[in-house]
Amino acid sequence: MADFHKLKVADVYRETNDTSVVTFEVPTELQGTFKFKQGQHLTLKATINDEDVRRSYSLCSSPNENLWKVAVKQIPGGKFSTFVNSTLKAGDFLEVMTPSGTFGVPVNPENAKNYLFFAAGSGITPILSMIKTHLASEPNSTCKLFYVNKTAKSIIFKEALEQLRNTYFGRLEIYYFLTKERRDIELFNGRFDDEKMKVLTTTFIDLPDTNEVFLCGPEQMVNFVSQYLIQAGLPKELVHFELFVTGLSEEDIKRAERLAKQNVEGTEVIIIDGGKEFSFTMTKEFDNILDAALGAGADLPFACKGGVCSTCKCQVKEGDVEMKINYALEADEVDQDYVLSCQAVPKTQKVVVDFDV
Repeated sequence: MADFHKLKVADVYRETNDTSVVTFEVPTELQGTFKFKQGQHLTLKATINDEDVRRSYSLCSSPNENLWKVAVKQIPGGKFSTFVNSTLKAGDFLEVMTPSGTFGVPVNPENAKNYLFFAAGSGITPILSMIKTHLASEPNSTCKLFYVNKTAKSIIFKEALEQLRNTYFGRLEIYYFLTKERRDIELFNGRFDDEKMKVLTTTFIDLPDTNEVFLCGPEQMVNFVSQYLIQAGLPKELVHFELFVTGLSEEDIKRAERLAKQNVEGTEVIIIDGGKEFSFTMTKEFDNILDAALGAGADLPFACKGGVCSTCKCQVKEGDVEMKINYALEADEVDQDYVLSCQAVPKTQKVVVDFDV
C-alpha cells in the first residue's frame, strides 16, 4: 500500500534563486515511522490542477538532526517543482510517503573510512546528508567533495557546506567547479573531463586509500566519472550513484521498443502488498505491472514512473519480467529478482511480485 501521511510544512525558504528548502513537521507518534538513513528520499504527493502529482526528493538533513528537510529545484515546466517554489508555504499540508531508498552505506563509529563525493547542482541533497552523518558519527573518517554548479550564486547549500568545513576542519575538503563563471585556476572551470580527472586522481585523490565513492547528478556526469575512476583502478563495488536522467540511450530505446511489442494480454498477475494478495489479468491497455495494477484498483507506492526513484520497487517471486529501463537498482538487487514495477513487462503467463520487501 502507498503509505502516505499528511504532514505540516514547518518552513519553506529560498536556498538559491531556483531552489527552495522544505522542512516538515513530523509528529512525535510518527517519528519512528519516518526514521531514515542518510541518502534516502521522501515521495511527496499533492493535487495540482485536479491532478495527483508525485515526486521524490532526497533528504538533505542528517538522521542525527531529527529533521526532515528536502530541497526542490525549479525545473522548467515542472508541475511539482513549480508548485513548491511558487505556491507552497509554511502551515500547508502535504501527503508524504515514509522514507525509502538504498543510496548509502551503513554508519559505524569505529570506521576510519575516506569517503569521496561527486555532485552536480541539486545532486548535493543526498550527498549533504551523507557528509553530515559520516563526519558526525564516524570521528575517524574523512570526506572529499567535488561539486559542479553553473555559477557561485547557484551553489546549493554553500553556507551549510562551509560551516561543515569549519566544524570538521581537516576532515572535510570541498572543491567547487563552475561551468558559467570563470576563475583564475583553470582546473576549477567547467565540467569534469579526462584532463580534470587525471589531475584529480593524481593530486587530490588517493585511489588506493579511498573506501567509498558516491556520485549524484546528471546521467552523463555520473557515468563519465564513475567509469573513469573504475578504469583508474577503483573497485567497482565501491562506486555508488544516483542520477538524473536527461534522455534515453539508444540501447534503452531499442529495449523499450522491443518490449512494447510484447503480448501481455491475459497475463495473470498477483501482487503481494501489506501481507495481502491482489490479483488481476493484464489487458492491452497497459504493458507494465504498475500501471496495470493501478488501473485494476490496487494502491501501490510510486513516484516518478521513469525508472529512476525506486519507489515502486518489488521482488519477482514467480514468473519472468523484463524492465524497459533501470536507473535505480544496483546489479546485486537485480540478481535478487528485484524490479521496478513501473518498467516491468511480464514475459510469462503468470507473474507474482512482492512489494513487502
